[in-house]
Amino acid sequence: MALQLPRPPWRIILFFQLAMLLFFAQGRKLPTQNSEAGVNHKEAFDITNQPGDVERRICHDRHHHRNASMDPSLNVFFTVEDLKVGKTLPFYFPPKPDPSKTPRLLPREEAESIPFSSSQLHLLLEYFSFSQNSPQAKAMAYTIEQCELVSIEGEVKFCTTSLEDMLDRAHQIFGPGTASNALTTTYTSMSSTTSNVKNYTILKSPKEVEAKRMIGCHPMPYPYAVFYCHSQQQRLNRLYQISLGGPDKERVEATAVCHMDTSKWDTNHVSFRVLGIKPRSAPVCHIFPIDNIIWVT
Repeated sequence: MALQLPRPPWRIILFFQLAMLLFFAQGRKLPTQNSEAGVNHKEAFDITNQPGDVERRICHDRHHHRNASMDPSLNVFFTVEDLKVGKTLPFYFPPKPDPSKTPRLLPREEAESIPFSSSQLHLLLEYFSFSQNSPQAKAMAYTIEQCELVSIEGEVKFCTTSLEDMLDRAHQIFGPGTASNALTTTYTSMSSTTSNVKNYTILKSPKEVEAKRMIGCHPMPYPYAVFYCHSQQQRLNRLYQISLGGPDKERVEATAVCHMDTSKWDTNHVSFRVLGIKPRSAPVCHIFPIDNIIWVT
């Protein structure tokens, strides 16, 4: 058994903070030592119950051009001018994930024992007992494909399959010993209704989060928890925390980002159509879904 040196206190604190953030806010299952992976992962892999990929798709999928009227989940965009008290906007907030249908987090040792490569997809499908043409197989292929894409100019990206790996990768980007914090969107009060798009009002002045750099991590459809993380130069982004009030006394503490430079974005980017603005002409802002994690330093 290999000897493991004690982790620095800051790392223990951050690991505990992130684990609790995921457990209470997102309903994800925490890692356990004995997982019986082939069974539990399959039972939890419900591709209709993974809304967190919305942000990663709308901002970074290079082949994604959808009509907002066909997809309510794209009602997450707004403009910098909308950031004022009393402004009412239509937003999509999915139901809080069902823990029994949410892919669980793996310990690093277990995650690293399972291949994660397009070249071994056929073996992975056999391992998880999914047929080649099943929706789950297509979702797995999509996730691996996105994780293997080369980063766009000015972006650092990676996919991670464990909390430990996420922390290590984040601090490689931030720099050793750099203090950091994890943010997310949380529901302080949310009713369960059939409509996930409702009018929400900004209750108080949005708080800009001062950060030298940020990393956005977005859950991907997979039999166990996989996060797609990416970071760009901070001068291109502004991060905000926004208090929203909705119908039936709903309250959401939302984390949002404004991309200040869209001059290199695809002219067909869905956000331009949703907002009704000229492509590449203005900043674009959006809410982070509930199960996204935003690291800041």
